[in-house]
Amino acid sequence: MTEMKFEDQFAPFGSVEPVAMTSFQKVVARRLTKSWTEIPHVTHHDSVDVTELDAFRRSMPADTKVSPLIFLVRALAVLLREFPAFNASLSDDGKTLFAKSYVNIGVAVDGPLGLLVPVLHNADTKDVGTLNAELAALSAQARDKGLPMSAMSGGCMTISSLGGIGGTGFSPIINQPEVAILGVTQTRMTPVWDGTAFQPRLMMPLSLSYDHRVINGADAARFVRRIGELLAAPAAL
Repeated sequence: MTEMKFEDQFAPFGSVEPVAMTSFQKVVARRLTKSWTEIPHVTHHDSVDVTELDAFRRSMPADTKVSPLIFLVRALAVLLREFPAFNASLSDDGKTLFAKSYVNIGVAVDGPLGLLVPVLHNADTKDVGTLNAELAALSAQARDKGLPMSAMSGGCMTISSLGGIGGTGFSPIINQPEVAILGVTQTRMTPVWDGTAFQPRLMMPLSLSYDHRVINGADAARFVRRIGELLAAPAAL
């Protein structure tokens, strides 16, 4: 009996055309599969109030305005010091946790080659203006001709933002060997009860995927809550 080819299952419905995956796509597929099958993912969903952040950005001089995403980068840089379990990597055998002394934040960028993750090194030592300039340069390079491995290495935690496209939440896959990743979707004006009346507040949905072997649910909830507290005082970042 002749063994059925994979594509034969489609024959009754019409023709199909094989499209080879690029080398980059194959590497990404392997890494995503490895992360998803080896890490017990849990995703914590919440929304944080960014009304003050939006007002602060609007008050900035035109030549110094920065992306809202950069304030998230700065917030994560602060929180990786406060929550050291998030700034660690678990050994392949799951027996040893390696705590990191540095804070590097990756930001997923959608480009012609696919999803690239430039890393902002030592993000805890840089202000929002410096980080904004670095990310703009790396993002432009990623979309133009790609990035060298040195620019995508050493990340401690990654941000994946779909805010410019839409959505209310998703479950981002952890960028192994990191132990957490923060997903961001579209900020929306939402009626929020303040105890006496509903007030219009700008709310940013966040989706924090984490390795449940390293991070428990309560700490994940506290981590996201602290993001909201930091973004509520953007001038301090």
